[in-house]
Amino acid sequence: MCRFLRHCVTLKEYAPDATGWALAPGLTAPPPGPGEHTEELRARGLPPALLSAARLAGLALLVKCCISAPRWGAAAAALYWLQPVAVLTPVRGLRPAGLARDTAARPLRSLTTALRTLATPAAVPPEPADRADRRAAYTGELAAGTERFLEPRRTDCPWCSAPDLTVRVRMPDLLQGKPGRFTLEECRRCGHVFQNPRLTPEGLDFYYRDFYEGLGGEGAALVLGRMSGTYRDRAALLRPFTTPRAWLDVGTAAGHFCNAARTVWPETRFDGLDMGEGVHEAARRGWITTAYQGQFPDLADRLAGRYDTVSMHHYLEHTRDPFAELDAAVKVLAPGGHLLIELPDPESRTGRLLGPYWLPWFQPQHQHLMPVGNLKQALAARGFTLLAEQHGAAHQGNGDFLAAVALLANRLAPDPQAPWATVPDTPARRAARRTVQTAAVPCYAAAFALDALGTVAARATDGGNAYRLLARKALG
Repeated sequence: MCRFLRHCVTLKEYAPDATGWALAPGLTAPPPGPGEHTEELRARGLPPALLSAARLAGLALLVKCCISAPRWGAAAAALYWLQPVAVLTPVRGLRPAGLARDTAARPLRSLTTALRTLATPAAVPPEPADRADRRAAYTGELAAGTERFLEPRRTDCPWCSAPDLTVRVRMPDLLQGKPGRFTLEECRRCGHVFQNPRLTPEGLDFYYRDFYEGLGGEGAALVLGRMSGTYRDRAALLRPFTTPRAWLDVGTAAGHFCNAARTVWPETRFDGLDMGEGVHEAARRGWITTAYQGQFPDLADRLAGRYDTVSMHHYLEHTRDPFAELDAAVKVLAPGGHLLIELPDPESRTGRLLGPYWLPWFQPQHQHLMPVGNLKQALAARGFTLLAEQHGAAHQGNGDFLAAVALLANRLAPDPQAPWATVPDTPARRAARRTVQTAAVPCYAAAFALDALGTVAARATDGGNAYRLLARKALG
């Protein structure tokens, strides 16, 4: 089943519109073997221990409701019990074999599967050769320490050159748990927030490794693949102003935005540029027409005047020199062309509330976070006219508070099996990590509710954790 799911995911990536599902009448699946459910969840990019803990918590809550409020509890339990029949109803033409039997056994099966999945990680399988090689490589690099990955601290603002700086936040790598500590400083004059001291190119390579590709590739693809609505909203921002013909998406990763944006602009040619290998996979899938791998400023002369639209979605904050990136966009855009930018908003109130656990700080990857006023001034200085500005509509509803819980849990109990882990991989440490993840389940429920309220508030007040700007390059 695990291999079947992986093949289906691959087919869907290469033929997103043509790939579908069919149920074969009378076909039954063999009983799952030991650990198969765990591997199936991992194949979908989902955390088995966390989901199993959530399932157990949900069952316990149903039991509690049945005791404390019998009528409501019985209704909730019935809805849970009969969910397979409600979803796979014959009215829809779906008649899978064993539906009645499996529905009747659902509570007991859910309980046993969750318990078995929680128990499965306790056994450590032999380390794959590629992971062993990665561990050896990381061990060799870390032997020399991480201070060498940082440049000397600068004493002035890289945006306005003012010497009046203050520390905004300090944190370790909460994303992957790699060794190192990082500082974001803020300019008191212009509000620009930047990593100081910043990472060297070698340091960026070290901390990006196994995040978007390699070990972290499946997880990154899962997150990026679930944002189609956001991608379409970004693309639709151009509708009142232009009909794009040639669009370059800078920082495209594996091309998820371009694939979704084609549904908004089916006649537009979408090309992608990125530092990673994923840009070539995007071209192989047909999500973009042409792939460019490298630094945008280095490729700007080659692409001069070729595009009427350039987009930078959550890209500028990753760059070492945002001014050079904006200058590259000026070169690449034809006269009258449009530049679409989306960025985290360092003026977000949630950022101050959550401190180092606010996900958009995204250390150590984010180098610069620009207040919207600063970016508008930089665009105007390069001859751009601002056409649209969005805050509430650009709010990333994927969870400030959910992410904060995940980052805190990861800090309290980092993964001892990660190839860059500096602590011994012992059964006790693995058990501690599962315990922390299980204990965090109620916190996730509360965080989900807070994020839902935050999204409503962001839309209503035109605030939030991100902003979008659409600007037009001068004709002359």
